[in-house]
Amino acid sequence: MASERLTERMEILLEKISKRYRRDWIFKSVDYHFKSGASYAILGPNGSGKSTFLRVLSSHLTPTKGKISFSKNNQIVEKDSVYQSLSIAAPYIELLEEFTVLEMVDFHRKFKNFYNDISTKEILETAYLTDNAKKEIRFFSSGMKQRLKLALAILSESDFLILDEPTTNLDRKGMDWYQSMITKHHHNRTLIIASNVEEDFDFCTHQLNILDYKKR
Repeated sequence: MASERLTERMEILLEKISKRYRRDWIFKSVDYHFKSGASYAILGPNGSGKSTFLRVLSSHLTPTKGKISFSKNNQIVEKDSVYQSLSIAAPYIELLEEFTVLEMVDFHRKFKNFYNDISTKEILETAYLTDNAKKEIRFFSSGMKQRLKLALAILSESDFLILDEPTTNLDRKGMDWYQSMITKHHHNRTLIIASNVEEDFDFCTHQLNILDYKKR
């Protein structure tokens, strides 16, 4: 099933999209084409609007102006169905902290398949959480929570992988783990990564700086 999905080509087209909060424009008139299989870094200083841009891109927010369209194999994908083709790890995507890791992985599996039918045991091993399988997430360190978020997103079967500040709360060992995860589990997906840490996105071949869309 995973190999069939990898032949599909999902793309996102932005046509002069803008987002405003009250009187402040976060970004204006973004024209951009996210193509299948490419990798993109979303850049800008803290507070510049990177996370807001990703939320619009993933349909968590509606743009104030402009049009965003999704297509797969040249066929329009309705916005209500877009979530099926995206996997996301971001500060605003919360874990269910009253769940154990086992419960969280099984709950996630109800909504999204994992690549190659990877087992829950393998997911926990990959995230170095085997010894904490029955521990409630609310007792986890921030680094453990971040590894779990990233593992769920990266190992999910999806056309687009969207990561917001992926190495937040990770130590040096965790950052190395993140890079190895991306290398091993890229699966020819489209990658979109928002960060100020160069190691988070140094493998990306395209860059979009939010500051370029502040005053237009």
